[in-house]
Amino acid sequence: MKSLIVLLLITFPMLQYAQTSQLEQNFNQKPPVFKTCEASAFEDLQSCFDKTVYNFVYNTFKMPEDVLNDKYKGDLVVLFEVDKAGVFKVLYTDTVYQSLQTEAKRVFALLPQVQAALYNGNPVFKQYSVTISIPLKAYQEQSKSTAAVSSISPIENSVKNELDSISKSVKLHTKKQFKSTLNIPFNHSYYAKFDRSMNQVGANSHTGSKPFMYTDVEKYYDFEAEELSNKKDVSTWLGRKVWNEHLVEVEGKNYWFIADPIFDLELGKDTEADFNYTYNNTRGVSFQGGLGKNFSFSTSFYESQGRFAQYYNTYAESLKAWGPDPAIIPGRGIAKAYNDDAYDYPVAEAYMSYSPSKFLNVQFGHGKNFIGDGYRSLLLSDVAAPSPFLKLNVSFWKLKYTSTWLWLKDVRDDVVEDKTYLTKYMSNHYLSLNVTKRLNIGLFESVVWRNTNDRGFDVNYLNPIIFLRAVEFETGQGAGNALLGLTLKYKLNDDMNLYGQFILDEFSLDDVTGGDKSWKNKYGFQLGYKYYNAFNVDNLMLQAEYNQVRPYTYSHNTITLNYGNYNQSMAHLWGSNFKELILIGRYNYKRWSADAKLILGIRGLDYDTDEDSYSYGGNIYKDYNDRPFDSNVKIGQGIKTKSVNADLQVGYLVNPSTNLKLFTSISYRNFSPEVETTSVTKSNTVWFNVGLRSDLFNWYFDL
Repeated sequence: MKSLIVLLLITFPMLQYAQTSQLEQNFNQKPPVFKTCEASAFEDLQSCFDKTVYNFVYNTFKMPEDVLNDKYKGDLVVLFEVDKAGVFKVLYTDTVYQSLQTEAKRVFALLPQVQAALYNGNPVFKQYSVTISIPLKAYQEQSKSTAAVSSISPIENSVKNELDSISKSVKLHTKKQFKSTLNIPFNHSYYAKFDRSMNQVGANSHTGSKPFMYTDVEKYYDFEAEELSNKKDVSTWLGRKVWNEHLVEVEGKNYWFIADPIFDLELGKDTEADFNYTYNNTRGVSFQGGLGKNFSFSTSFYESQGRFAQYYNTYAESLKAWGPDPAIIPGRGIAKAYNDDAYDYPVAEAYMSYSPSKFLNVQFGHGKNFIGDGYRSLLLSDVAAPSPFLKLNVSFWKLKYTSTWLWLKDVRDDVVEDKTYLTKYMSNHYLSLNVTKRLNIGLFESVVWRNTNDRGFDVNYLNPIIFLRAVEFETGQGAGNALLGLTLKYKLNDDMNLYGQFILDEFSLDDVTGGDKSWKNKYGFQLGYKYYNAFNVDNLMLQAEYNQVRPYTYSHNTITLNYGNYNQSMAHLWGSNFKELILIGRYNYKRWSADAKLILGIRGLDYDTDEDSYSYGGNIYKDYNDRPFDSNVKIGQGIKTKSVNADLQVGYLVNPSTNLKLFTSISYRNFSPEVETTSVTKSNTVWFNVGLRSDLFNWYFDL
């Protein structure tokens, strides 16, 4: 591995770049080559390819009779691909005549096989668009007004030297949504589509703070090309709305609006449950838009009824808030009883996003945030229910600085006052620095405080550029719960990167050197690896991740100052006192997708009996002073529990604009505590599901 890294470090700086007349192109990539172009100079290969394609179309195209009879004048736009075997394939055609579309497909099917495009010496697919004027024009005449053939995906190579130049490539889009400050809904499966594009060696991207805005991603990933390549050839209004488009889409010179229905309709079977079937029935609406170039907004409302696998229902009821409502649906919110054995849980999310300059973005709303490059986050995750937040993003040079303030709720019986849930606050700072073309380092700090002595929202924590630990000392060491964190990412090459996190709650060097494994050493870490286009299979991503957090991390002696919201952790789903290994595979082919996941874990759970009510460090909502011992504290103490979570999901993308998927999944969960109590029991579950879902957020069923 060391010799590979050294070789890459020596080789990549030696690559030189050149620019052709048609698109930015570097010497480590080569366009597709016709036999008639093989004698051309390297810098002329692209223009020879363009001219050959257009002339072939011009000479082979037979004008349909209905077009001739109507004396039609206009354009036929064809999006096509040259695959890794050098074969031409039409992906999409845009014209008012079905006969023109049919003729275009016939002509492109006759194009001869060519030498495939090369990138770093390996065959790759390339996508192009060709504009054909009707009536036909010769190549010279057509190219006077517009490029006859043009690449629609020059992004990958234009960012290779971005970190040196700190300049932005220029791309032309027609949709204002793709250039807006709107957030891209955070879903691990969807984000995997452009994860590789944002992690190329030399790209000045910052991937640690999520969700991304379209302006963060659009210079690395061509949303316009993705939309075109996924479009179905349908002509009716209903067909377009079902298969390709938003339900309502209005766009003017200085504004744009989108409205869509939201669905999550599922039916399943839990082999361990007493009831006949599981289900989820979500209906909702999403409304998004923008005014001018710098202001965007989004609002969505979900009305849901559901009954899940038995282990998930049991967990939801264990999170129960004060009051008559029986459960909190993890990641969604408080649920009312529905039909005796199901839940009714409404959810609303909304935010406004404004960028007064290209360096600064401000967001205020109600939703979720995430920090990290992995499947889990030990710093800030989207596990808990949505909460109000204010976020500032500052980006310049090789830096991105994110400050986030959140309003959280503690909803337990023993902290409710005057029938009102207790409010607490969180302030986070995250500084991301691209140290080199390959190495990114991030520094994180966070503090949780609550309303005591009419303290309310403490303005001391409102300063976005400050050390929170120092503020905590000034306001009283018991006034807040502060944590520190570190993130790292190293790009081995364009297809592989390593990432990690370290979270520090409390640390005693004397106890470490003494070797007694003190309870004071509260920390955790994450190590991960991503492999894109794995084993030369396009759109196959493999991921391996290890997470470990020591007992009592995230907890506090003032139990309302724990790192939680609505009885759920604001970091890892399991709280603390655990080890976890995650293996993930994701594959996309056109509209088809497959996601496989295996999670192996060891945790230490509390007994919660009359004889033993101690906190063994896994439940962050317990007072860490209620521990059974001070030394020899180790992961898995308490009821040592092994768990296996495996999941396989296959989906078909019905509508790319709304990420509406038809899917089927099978999940397996084995939960094996060494000792069973009334609150900790063994389970062995197989859960089948089919459904139609607007896949806009992450569901975490791997408890």
